[in-house]
Amino acid sequence: MLELPSTLVALVVFLVGVVLVVESVETFVESVAEAALGLGVSAFFLTVLLAGTDLENAILGLAAVTGGLPGVALGTVFGEALFVLGAAVGIAGLLRPFEVAVPRIYQLLTLGSPALMVVLSADGLLSRLDGALLVVAFLPFVGAVYWLESDTDTQFLAAESFDAATEDDDLDLEGLAAVAVPLLAVVGMTVGSELAVVGARDLLAAFGIPGLAFGATVVSFVASLEELFLTVEPVRQGNPHLGVGNVIGSTAFFVTANAGVIALVRPIDVSGSVVSVHWPFLLVLLVAVVALLARGRVDRPAGALLLVGYAAYWGATYLL
Repeated sequence: MLELPSTLVALVVFLVGVVLVVESVETFVESVAEAALGLGVSAFFLTVLLAGTDLENAILGLAAVTGGLPGVALGTVFGEALFVLGAAVGIAGLLRPFEVAVPRIYQLLTLGSPALMVVLSADGLLSRLDGALLVVAFLPFVGAVYWLESDTDTQFLAAESFDAATEDDDLDLEGLAAVAVPLLAVVGMTVGSELAVVGARDLLAAFGIPGLAFGATVVSFVASLEELFLTVEPVRQGNPHLGVGNVIGSTAFFVTANAGVIALVRPIDVSGSVVSVHWPFLLVLLVAVVALLARGRVDRPAGALLLVGYAAYWGATYLL
């Protein structure tokens, strides 16, 4: 009987787990999106809330930290934020240069989103109290976006734009299906996260890869492919505002609530390469993207530079 190599089995288990989590979260979000649209709030707020709140990354991070892989969990926070800023925006600019007039207040909110985590990380540890503060910090961000979008004078994008951009993807659910599909999606998230952790643990043991590096690169790349489509596809369809909403919401979520829930479960060491590699790359790419939004245009040279920055991050993660 043919016996597969243990590393191949671990890789398959890991990939199946991640894909199951991503697909389950996507189904869950789609199943509640129609109800959210009924609220009549702006498209930008819905994009920040539904697309930007990256539940699959949070679930993978929680599964990793409860499974004894805190480095992998922290790595997903930085890795996915950098994937969105470097790879997603970069590829969007390369494929179809776009112009977008982002209000100054949203530029400032995005630029300031990691400030609390930077301050709380100064002592080299994210404690449970720090985690609670980060989770709570995401709420005023969401509240601010809702407040701004509720006022027609500051509204960035109307609800109808979100409806039109997502009408092909919405699930038409009635009766028992409206309850069963979200519940099945939750089951899928749970099973998938467990498979991903089991596979990741075996891969780390087989190759001796540091957990932080593995989470920041491989796990984040696989789990973030959806983020690529959520950013690039709206730009390709001529709705760059929706792509920008995903970037703004995702970035804020990763460095507040996402990091916070991980630290709530288990205090996280944020010294060493977190300070020398991950924070510098995150802050530089964040400033670069906000500068492009302030300019109002992301062209091919800018997109290429963002991609180079993300590729350099991969290299630095393993070499430094």
